[in-house]
Amino acid sequence: MPKLPKLPAPPLPNALLPTPPRPGESTKRGPVDQAKEAGITAVDWVDERTSLSGGLRWMMFRKVPKGTNWFYTLGSATMFAFLSQAMTGVFLAMYYRPDATGGAYESVRYLTNEVFMGEFVRGMHRWGSSVMVILVFLHMARTFFFGAYKYPRELNWVIGVVLLILTMTMSFTGYLLPFDQRSYWATIVGVNINGTGPHVGPFLSDFLRGGAEFGATTLSRFYAIHMMLVPGAIGALIGAHLYLVARLGTTAPPWLKADTSEELREERV
Repeated sequence: MPKLPKLPAPPLPNALLPTPPRPGESTKRGPVDQAKEAGITAVDWVDERTSLSGGLRWMMFRKVPKGTNWFYTLGSATMFAFLSQAMTGVFLAMYYRPDATGGAYESVRYLTNEVFMGEFVRGMHRWGSSVMVILVFLHMARTFFFGAYKYPRELNWVIGVVLLILTMTMSFTGYLLPFDQRSYWATIVGVNINGTGPHVGPFLSDFLRGGAEFGATTLSRFYAIHMMLVPGAIGALIGAHLYLVARLGTTAPPWLKADTSEELREERV
């Protein structure tokens, strides 16, 4: 069988052709230029196989309504507070022992007094929990007073309410973990208050205590809820919340009215 002639390669599009050097510009490429090209090549390689750039453009490059101000950053600030809590919580979990016979209190004391920057990280986690609760309430208040819970954003409002409840649950379960006198008795009072609720109250108290009495099982149960159950649910709901925000957009402040042109006004009259 005769060999087919080798066809020439098709010409490259203009976007892929190398940029010619400017007058007086050196043609030598330094290590910084080579690193930039390697980074761009790696990003293009990943994007070609995952097509993530389209999703990122859809999420990030959105139109915002007129009158957008700093009140609209409360949601992203709350998410940043959650990420800070997650990162510091992972560090604290490396040293914490959920042992009611003295291991929990001793591990917290060791972390605070002897671990390098342990007191700083614990302080970030402790005060960051209060900051996150405050930001959640402020974000919910902004959404309510701006009327952003109305059609078609009702589902996003429901997700936000669930996130508020989960944030309070994470704050409540984390309060017991130092296992000192204050956290011990405060948690007993909180669990007893939950038990006074109608119908589900007694079952909720038994679930939180891990039985009929407050004991060693209670600490491990609070630790599991605080470290795995609630953060996982919050992370999943934040993803759904951000998807709906990107899909539906944000609302303009209530004090701004839509502009009506003179022509439309004359037609209506």
